[in-house]
Amino acid sequence: MAQQTFKGKVALVVGASRNMGRAFAEMLGQEGAAVAVHYHSPSSQTGAEETAAAIRTAGSDAALFQADVTKVAEVRQLFDAVEARFGHLDILINTAGQVLKKAYVEINEVEYDQIFNLNTKAAFFCMQEAAKRLRDNGRILNLGTTLLGATTGYYAAYAGSKAPLEAFTRALAKEIGHRGITVNTMCPGPMNTSFFYPAETPESVAYLKAASVTGQLGEVKDLVPLAKLLVSPEGHWITAQSIFINGGFLAR
Repeated sequence: MAQQTFKGKVALVVGASRNMGRAFAEMLGQEGAAVAVHYHSPSSQTGAEETAAAIRTAGSDAALFQADVTKVAEVRQLFDAVEARFGHLDILINTAGQVLKKAYVEINEVEYDQIFNLNTKAAFFCMQEAAKRLRDNGRILNLGTTLLGATTGYYAAYAGSKAPLEAFTRALAKEIGHRGITVNTMCPGPMNTSFFYPAETPESVAYLKAASVTGQLGEVKDLVPLAKLLVSPEGHWITAQSIFINGGFLAR
């Protein structure tokens, strides 16, 4: 059997019930990691169970953990529970997020608070707990968005709530890099996922497809190789970066 990249490692994937979170969790399990499969609410439990089942089928350990990561107390309880179950933690991948496509002048306070609580606050405190708990040479990977480099309307709250991840990533990478821990943010372009379509129209989907060099949306499988590199031992020299991966949709 080929050597497994993450044998002996424990990974927590926040938002592992579907799309990118599920793909990354399954990749980690296939490569030997024990995986803490996080899900947000009962509505996503079935998806999380499917993720965990796939990991176990691949021969790795997996356990489910529910938490509302917009609440700091639940973030801390989540990390406590993962450590209690697995004994240690080596990798955090945070994919939890919410999209809002709406005119700037129409966004209300409730919508603003909801999206910043999940995209910004939750990411900050998950990173904070990881910084305290990861073993040396650990890895932290966040999911941002290519829209951080785009001049476009209607995504002010979404792109704005993801923008702080760049600053969080640089600062934390500097603070804990002496322990061999890397911190990065992956910034995908438009993706062919259930996360993408509800906010779009057929016309906007066609436009976004045409903006890539191949005329296609990204697929989840297109992100997996980069995610694997960034959380692997071989990725030790890549840190403090926000890396765009979007099929040429936008370069920076």
